[in-house]
Amino acid sequence: MWAWGCVERVAAGFLGGPLAAGGRWNTAVAVGVTAAAGLVLVAIVVSSRRGGLKSPWWRRRRKAPLTAQEWCDLFTPQGKLQDGGVKLLKKVRSGGIEPSIRAQVWPFLLGVSEAQRDVVKAQNRKGYLLLRKHCLRKLAYIMEESKQSTKTVKVNHEGSNSSEKGDESGCVSPFESEDVLENSGMGEATTEEGIPCLSTEQEVQDDTSETKPEQMNGNQSSSSSSDEEGSERSVVTQVEASHKNLASVCESSFEDGQESIPRYSNTGGNMDDVVLSKAARPVKSARATEDFETWQRIIRLDAVRANDEWISYSPSQAAVSKERAIESAKAVFLKDYDHLEPYRIHHASRLVAILEAYAIYDQEIGYCQGMSDLLAPLLAVLEDDDEAFWCFAGFMRKARHNFRLDEVGIRRQLNMVARIIKYKDFHLYRHLEMLQAEDCFFVYRMVVVMFRRELTFEQTLCLWEVMWADQAANRAEIANSSWRKLQLGAPPTDDLLLYAIAASVLQKRKLIIESYNSMDEIIRECNSMAGQLDIWKLLDDAHDLVVTLHDRIE
Repeated sequence: MWAWGCVERVAAGFLGGPLAAGGRWNTAVAVGVTAAAGLVLVAIVVSSRRGGLKSPWWRRRRKAPLTAQEWCDLFTPQGKLQDGGVKLLKKVRSGGIEPSIRAQVWPFLLGVSEAQRDVVKAQNRKGYLLLRKHCLRKLAYIMEESKQSTKTVKVNHEGSNSSEKGDESGCVSPFESEDVLENSGMGEATTEEGIPCLSTEQEVQDDTSETKPEQMNGNQSSSSSSDEEGSERSVVTQVEASHKNLASVCESSFEDGQESIPRYSNTGGNMDDVVLSKAARPVKSARATEDFETWQRIIRLDAVRANDEWISYSPSQAAVSKERAIESAKAVFLKDYDHLEPYRIHHASRLVAILEAYAIYDQEIGYCQGMSDLLAPLLAVLEDDDEAFWCFAGFMRKARHNFRLDEVGIRRQLNMVARIIKYKDFHLYRHLEMLQAEDCFFVYRMVVVMFRRELTFEQTLCLWEVMWADQAANRAEIANSSWRKLQLGAPPTDDLLLYAIAASVLQKRKLIIESYNSMDEIIRECNSMAGQLDIWKLLDDAHDLVVTLHDRIE
């Protein structure tokens, strides 16, 4: 009203006499001035309220999740997503996904399945099986090296007689027992001719009618191995079937010719096949074998120790029989599992298989503790190992930087959390500076395992799928136009997790400022958040920070 009165006084003083004379022209001018004054008033009001705008999520806790019917309606008759996936991503970002369809939707969010799903699935399955065969070859090489080392010690202790007997054969001694083949699962399945097939845990779990990439017809003879089809038969299988030693298995399997296996590439894509040159053959590299042996040992320890939070999310896996669980454990040479229930043995075996395959796929990262925490929720939802592997590989496109030895990725993320806090609440940031905690090291665990230990299992799934939807929106560049940005609400970001971490700290600002006098106290507070966070309020606050700070932070 004050602004309106000022405008009226200005108009009266400017027009003065003419308005009093009641001239028609002067009346029109007065109307124009009044309209302009109204526009000025609106501009003043909007400007004064700009700082109070909230994110598009502020009015709700959570919208309804994506349902099975809505998921089906998102596809065209040709099987493609409508409008480039905007509706899908908007729905997931605002409400998550109904648990019953997560196994169908997650591959889309993680870039595994987009178009031609059947073709992609077949290619991915073949790639995963190739990686598993590579794992078994490396394992065979390690076991033979260990055996030879033990034998050398024994020979040196007993004398030269055993050494002379070993030299007569002219090759590395074979296994004296059937136990290793039996434990590996390689001797469990046979073809119609009685030739053992290479058995992986994927083949144990999935009794499908598909032709496996490495399977051969029962009527095909071993002499046709030079043919293109014959090249797909595992040389490992043939040699082990005739009780050859594992060292020659590794040698001959690579000398037969070049073989393509999937490798990680930062240019994107799941099936980035690389032809292995002689210099790149894994078992030929002492360093690569040494690293794999270390990774393998840590993977097995972490797998056996994995918790069982996932049980209620996968009843079929929880009901696995003891025989099948032991079978899957033998397939990956898992030991020390006698104290575990069958469902935990089966789960540990799947962890081992997929994490070993990833260590081959991305040898720069290999395996670090914490990666099993990221994989476990995927295994609870995805029952096919090949699909779980490629979804994990898609997840790790961003998460892999958390496991670099130089910790460059971790430092970048901690620095970003610190900047978000600084721009949003400078008072809190100054207090952190006083405590020498401005580097935000107290959220280190949250960053590395992506809130996995601060949230319940269901909350973790909700946070991750919303985060994946943001990353998918960026990956597809669907927010480039103003209209698409309006449809999506807050701008999508690859770093929604970091905004959520900053939001969790800001929610504790009063306690931190008034009660804590050291970084250790803040670390204890952050570690005690487990089960106490409201995931949808946290996402509301994170989106609010994105709306407010996105242009300044990124």
